[in-house]
Amino acid sequence: MQSPRRALFALAAAAAAPASALPPARAQGVAWPERPVRIIVPFPPGSTPDTAGRAVANHFASVFGQPFVVENRPGAGGTIGTDAVAKAADGHTLGVSINAPLSTAKALYPNLPYDPSKDLAPVSLLVRGAQMLVTHPGLPVSDLPGFIAHAKANPGKLSYGSVGSGSGAHLAMVDLLARAGLDILHVPYRGFPQATLDLVAGRIEAMFVISAGILPQVQSGQARALAVTAEARIPQAPAVPTLAEAGLPDAASYAWIGLVAPATMPPAQVARLSEEAKRGLGEPGTRAALERAGFEVVANGPDEFARFIAAETDRWGGLITRLGIKAEA
Repeated sequence: MQSPRRALFALAAAAAAPASALPPARAQGVAWPERPVRIIVPFPPGSTPDTAGRAVANHFASVFGQPFVVENRPGAGGTIGTDAVAKAADGHTLGVSINAPLSTAKALYPNLPYDPSKDLAPVSLLVRGAQMLVTHPGLPVSDLPGFIAHAKANPGKLSYGSVGSGSGAHLAMVDLLARAGLDILHVPYRGFPQATLDLVAGRIEAMFVISAGILPQVQSGQARALAVTAEARIPQAPAVPTLAEAGLPDAASYAWIGLVAPATMPPAQVARLSEEAKRGLGEPGTRAALERAGFEVVANGPDEFARFIAAETDRWGGLITRLGIKAEA
């Protein structure tokens, strides 16, 4: 059986392959795009948003007849690259982003340079993935109750990582800390690869991370999985309980990755991109590789994605406001 890491590499390799010589979009008389298109990913190469972005880039290139080039612009929890998408005026820029820059950044950053609800056009919720609560194997805990008890006995002495303030990983932990009354230091990273390295090295003790990004380390014993955030156990790790099973009810959540465009992009182009994203992610090889890597393909439409973002904004933005969570560098 192919490992999640190999599945990610296979998917990235497929996305980097040359596009088909046939340009169906132009054959149908569609003028856009007139030149190469940028897909800005506000996280580093090898991150899960980068993988999802490259999964659709090659399909877009084959059907639109122009290169779709992934450009990584990490920083500030994803808001730098997402702001670049919001302000793009060339008509040939798209973005792939996650929970925080699209739904919670406005609650975290009073001076956020863009308004997600006004400056961006939702195209499609590409994929979502359950997150795992993992710890360094040297931490003397084997389950969620044990982790809570250890953290309570050592207030302020443990640390956890995330891919930035307001990210799904950050808020899942904040929710846990608030429910259990824990004091654990937050260490934000520019992407999950560095956070994973630090967890394995013991520089941080715990984190929530999308399962695709940590399964190899869990399987090799470099990290210990305590729970998953999904409603049900995930096929890739059937022995790992859900948060509800581990004693934390009504806490299910997902890390998610979506495709967006500047708000100035014509609705017809947004609709076409949404349709092609669904087709591209629905191709058997692409879907199978994503699922083996721990993703669930969603690929919905613009209106449905917009409603989803609004619901996530209400849920997590309310948590941020209620707990007085502040953005961290």
